[in-house]
Amino acid sequence: MLKINLLGTLVLISILCNITGGHVVSASSFDENEFADFEDFDADDDFIELPVATPATTAKMEDNVVQINNNKVDNDAPAIEADEEKKYFDTEDGTVEDDDSEFEHFQDEEEFEGFDGNDRREPPSDHKTEPKLTVAKIPMHFRSHWDSYWMEMLMLAGLLAYFANFFAGKSKNARLAQQWFSTHKSLLEDNFVLVGDDGKIENENPGLIKESESLYTLWCSGRTCCEGMLVELKMIKRQDLVALVAGLMRPQQDQVHIKVQLSRSIVDGFVFCVGSKKTVTKFFKEYADLNKYCTLVSKPEDRYNMPSGFSVLSEIPEATSAVLESRVVSALNKYQSYIDYIHISDQFSGPIQQEDANNLKQPETKSMLMAGFNLPTNVEMETVKPLLILIFYLMERLKVYRMSKEGKGKADKNRLRVEEEFLKSTHAARAEAAAQRREDKRKLEKERVLAEDDPEKQRRWELKEQKRQAKKNGPKMKRLAVKTV
Repeated sequence: MLKINLLGTLVLISILCNITGGHVVSASSFDENEFADFEDFDADDDFIELPVATPATTAKMEDNVVQINNNKVDNDAPAIEADEEKKYFDTEDGTVEDDDSEFEHFQDEEEFEGFDGNDRREPPSDHKTEPKLTVAKIPMHFRSHWDSYWMEMLMLAGLLAYFANFFAGKSKNARLAQQWFSTHKSLLEDNFVLVGDDGKIENENPGLIKESESLYTLWCSGRTCCEGMLVELKMIKRQDLVALVAGLMRPQQDQVHIKVQLSRSIVDGFVFCVGSKKTVTKFFKEYADLNKYCTLVSKPEDRYNMPSGFSVLSEIPEATSAVLESRVVSALNKYQSYIDYIHISDQFSGPIQQEDANNLKQPETKSMLMAGFNLPTNVEMETVKPLLILIFYLMERLKVYRMSKEGKGKADKNRLRVEEEFLKSTHAARAEAAAQRREDKRKLEKERVLAEDDPEKQRRWELKEQKRQAKKNGPKMKRLAVKTV
């Protein structure tokens, strides 16, 4: 029993000694290391693993933020999970900031003013891509590749050819016109007092007047039986390359057109035309005097000994025979290739006018002698000089020619017929115009009467107007003449 008590006493003493010693060691350790309590931190009990920011998670969070900012969220929509909605994670010892917060400024609306929210850049990722290098395509020097500029070279060649042809054609037309004038100048001065002076503009050097690069005019005056003569030199448009190309399909020739305005009191009136078949047919369709007064002469070769390629339009047969006498016919046969037409008319009014209801007067007519001659291709203008002498001969011939009484009667009858046809075609328009004039006259008379302060005169005018209206609206009766036996 004593042994048991002794053993228990020893055990009790040893326990007390261990307890006392442990407290001393712990106190001394705590005094030496102030952060000893943190070393006893148990990682398995209280450690919280934070998510690592990756490109996938970052993109996912940004999509959620854009969707929340741009779209209205319904109250019944499912709530966003706590780990995606919160930007900070709470623990027992403190708050740990999420790594995604460093990209929060990309979602700030005030940070990027005037910037579309859908074009926000993604945060930089750990995986860097190589930048794309674009090499500029520099063309080779054109001297080593002339075939690449064939279109430009073709256009430049066309422009050079056009301008070269322009100056060459212009100079050639001027040379031909001056050659014709110098050849015929002496003949013109012998027959006219003024040559190259139209009386409108004072010319220091009278001569040809250049109207265009292909048209030259010459006015002559001061001769009996005519008021003047106009010469027009119509050249081929050699300055226009396009016209030259078109002329290959439809050949043209340089021409001189002579228009002599005859004195009506001296020359008897008739209409006549002779020339190439093509030109005469064209003139018959285009000019009013030939269309209304003339008829085509059948077989002029046998009747007037004309060249085979010529046609004749005649109004008075005796006048046609007087014009186509032996000298004129011989000239027509000799210079057939140069003579285009000869037109004589006392009713020349130009081309046929379209019917106009407002035109109540016949067009003004003139007594004309017109001719058209082809010029030679070379510069030898002496070849066509006799044609101008032919014009002067016709002027003298018309001056002394007088038609017979039957011929004058037929000519007057034809002119009366044309006038009646014109009056019939414009009868309705003239009746309407006359009615309009009468109505205007009554309106003026009414205004004049109403302007006067005379009631008696106004009453008489109203009574007169009522009688006129009653007569106009009343039944029309014809008076028949009865012969008595």
